Amino acid sequence: MPYRLLRFALPGKYPEPRMFRTPDALKSSYDVVIIGAGGHGLATAYYLARDFGITNVAVLEKSYLGGGGTGRNTAIIRSNYLTPEGVRFYDASVKLFEDLSQEFDLNLFYSRRGHFTLAHSDGAMRTMRWRAEVNKHLGVDSEVVDPNFIKSKCPQIDLNCGHNMPVLGALYHPPGAIARHDAVAWGYGRGADQRGAEIHQQTEVTGIKVAGDKVVGVETSRGFIETNKVLSAVAGWTPSITEMVHLRTPLTIQPLQACVSEPMKPWLDTIIVSGSLHIYISQSSRGELVMGAALDPYEVQNMRSTLDFVEGLCGHILELFPFLHDVKILRQWSGLSDMTPDYSPIMGKTPVEGFYIDAGWGTYGFKATPICGKTMAATLAEDKDHELIQNFNLARFENFNLVGEKGAASVGH
Repeated sequence: MPYRLLRFALPGKYPEPRMFRTPDALKSSYDVVIIGAGGHGLATAYYLARDFGITNVAVLEKSYLGGGGTGRNTAIIRSNYLTPEGVRFYDASVKLFEDLSQEFDLNLFYSRRGHFTLAHSDGAMRTMRWRAEVNKHLGVDSEVVDPNFIKSKCPQIDLNCGHNMPVLGALYHPPGAIARHDAVAWGYGRGADQRGAEIHQQTEVTGIKVAGDKVVGVETSRGFIETNKVLSAVAGWTPSITEMVHLRTPLTIQPLQACVSEPMKPWLDTIIVSGSLHIYISQSSRGELVMGAALDPYEVQNMRSTLDFVEGLCGHILELFPFLHDVKILRQWSGLSDMTPDYSPIMGKTPVEGFYIDAGWGTYGFKATPICGKTMAATLAEDKDHELIQNFNLARFENFNLVGEKGAASVGH
């Protein structure tokens, strides 16, 4: 047994503190209240403290830290999007991710793998070329590659795809990576806590008090809090929060399912995505194959897994990797995706003064965690939308100024 484990097991007092403090009670007022202790909410609290010195912050979570989308996603990080707005935003996030382990002094298991988006038709190849050109123009490393290149990077793949939909090529994105999603939340949570922010778990927001179109406080299951700035960062539960301030959004909530296999010896060094087959697959540091598919085709706030999902997914996985036929599924789960009509997020100020929104993340919220926290912190501190998120504001749906990201976000998690 490693000495470090023995050192923890035998002494009565442990030499290292807990990851976070557990505040005894809510204060009567805070400068900022953040609803949702997932990656986005915690990252915002962290950058508010680090970059702007705003530490009188309460992060409220009705369940436990990282228990929503942050703990249920499949941890893929990339920036090979289709629109200039999306590429700039996610590329900034990738750059922040690269240094987070060192910044937090915490191993996030960040692993650069390379990301393949497979094309099975001439139409898909045209989209890949389009994305590659947009990416290159903005300094993001992406290129269209042929089947021989794909085979050289992933020898186990069957490019004939079971003679169903042969692979014609792919968009290859070398910076594509994976990371340990719960550790990202812990790192931001610990950093925010160490700088003075308070994280209150098991604290449900039951109402937001508005007077004269201005936020003046938050009702919780543990009492009332005075504040004039509230950020909603609750992903699939956003409609229940926006209702409290009588704010309408075009969000729809749909389940997204995923699963992992039993652990295997490492063989899949890359991330493989197929929009035509509606699947994606990577291998974790523990050897599990992490697999997922497209959104369930119905609007419901339900996190129940289904047999239909895993049967359909495994059928398509076997078309690409037939040798996996006897590998067992270890577990499956579901999360909630808050989808917008243009597949881009809703971020920034709202018509209700002091109420800010961070929503519409669909299937691509984890990879945005660092840059979302940084830009939302700046927006809260300066009371104006950060330049990177100005095109993602809620008003775009009223002005018909949409950011059409479906071609790069629909299944390419």
